[in-house]
Amino acid sequence: MATTKKPVKKTTTKTTTKTTTGKAVAVKRTKSVASTELHRIAGPKPKLTDLAYDQLEEAIITLKIPPGSVISELTLSEMLNIGRTPIREAIQRLAREHLLLVLPQRGLLVPEIDLKKQLKLLETRREVERLICKSAARRATPDERKIFARLFDEFMHASKTNDDVVFMRSDREFNELTLVAARNEFAEGAMRLMHGLSRRFWYFHYKQAADLPEMARLHANVAGAIAKGDVEAAGLGLDLLLDNIETFAKATLMADM
Repeated sequence: MATTKKPVKKTTTKTTTKTTTGKAVAVKRTKSVASTELHRIAGPKPKLTDLAYDQLEEAIITLKIPPGSVISELTLSEMLNIGRTPIREAIQRLAREHLLLVLPQRGLLVPEIDLKKQLKLLETRREVERLICKSAARRATPDERKIFARLFDEFMHASKTNDDVVFMRSDREFNELTLVAARNEFAEGAMRLMHGLSRRFWYFHYKQAADLPEMARLHANVAGAIAKGDVEAAGLGLDLLLDNIETFAKATLMADM
């Protein structure tokens, strides 16, 4: 006799802790279809270190752990319900990306946002990311192109609805997928040092000076060009996107002077 399987429900848990700033931090632990799809293409099932890194990076970038916070390794372990060793490895990676600063005998500091350094970062980012996007358009597999096409739709949806959460999560997946599809480990290493700082800067200031619908539309153009394998359009789209981001960064700097 045939049996039927009961549908499996996606479970989401939330843990809450406090930083030394006194601000409560809540981090959702969700396994998304998009993340699963990307990991299936990119490689084997992610390790606990990767899960810890993903969740801590999002908490820092979306300001759930705000700039200036001093936190401990134990606090992060309890917050994510992940062991100390994976947390320690994630911390080392975040420190390399300048999203955490290790303070001997004191804990971990989330650095303040430096506007002048952001402009220097953009100079480097333009050259490296143009290479990555053009390489992704040239080398992406059929399965990867399908994901880029889906990301195009998600960016357009975020543009129409002005949804910053959808945009940030789509942007993170887009960044990861371009690194995989470009198949250039040297460009990937350089770009990973810039992604997190760029995304945190934008999230911190976007309500002040950025145009989210336009930003999402510009991302959609690049994703769509990569999906179609249009190398030149991917490079041009990236330049237009970086022009927008640079204008936004300068406007933010002027507003704070």
